[in-house]
Amino acid sequence: MKKNIYILIAFPLFLFFSCQKTELKTYDADANVYFDLSAEARDSIVYTFAYEMTKASDTLYIPVRLMGNRLGKQRHFEVYVEKDSSTARSKEHYESLSSEYPLEADQGSGHVALIIHNTKDLEEKSVSLILKLKTSPDFGIDDPRLIRVYIVLSARLEKPNWWGNWPLGEYSRVRHQLFFIATEQRQLSTEGLDAPKNLYFANLLTIMLNDPFKWVADHPEKGYVLESKDNGQSYVFYHKDNPNRPILLKKNTGVGKFFFIDESGKELR
Repeated sequence: MKKNIYILIAFPLFLFFSCQKTELKTYDADANVYFDLSAEARDSIVYTFAYEMTKASDTLYIPVRLMGNRLGKQRHFEVYVEKDSSTARSKEHYESLSSEYPLEADQGSGHVALIIHNTKDLEEKSVSLILKLKTSPDFGIDDPRLIRVYIVLSARLEKPNWWGNWPLGEYSRVRHQLFFIATEQRQLSTEGLDAPKNLYFANLLTIMLNDPFKWVADHPEKGYVLESKDNGQSYVFYHKDNPNRPILLKKNTGVGKFFFIDESGKELR
């Protein structure tokens, strides 16, 4: 019996397809911009001045990214504050925005520089503002999910879990602030082996509370001052670079001694 052998010659077909040019697709839609926050931040930024009594203001650089082709010329995008949904006040908690922000030539990203202020009221409650991108002559805003950023500003300290492990006194936010100023420690351990070190830090706070005037005189490098009020019956304690975050020091006439006053009006002893 004869067997017919068929051979499929595929090489010319392969050669034909391999020689075809792939069409290069380019982005040909209108240029857009969006807020380029990290995956962790999502659409919000939380900033605290809690440990920054020396800093009167700061700048948040909020990244903005281009969706589209880069051009060899400067272009501009626009941002506004959604005031009806914001509790932060312009000129008090933040500086007014510019009318427009640049995206430099041949660049794919820019930023909004938001100047924020370290004010006393932020110790009591946080404030917020919402920034939104809007259409400009140079850019659209096609994706509504990426054109909004929620910013929270605060200077409020909260009681840490280690506070009760060491003789630091009854917790208050003002006592916590003074502890940080006196020790420059944001946290203490709860380990018994660290007792000598942590008791040393607790004693630094006690020294400060017992004689604030001597503490200021002994630590000129820290930059804190006591400014007299009420003919020497009370003082305000603050850093020379930021008088917006004062702490009241008041004389107890019964004992003839000055005490710091916390947020509830209690003397810190």
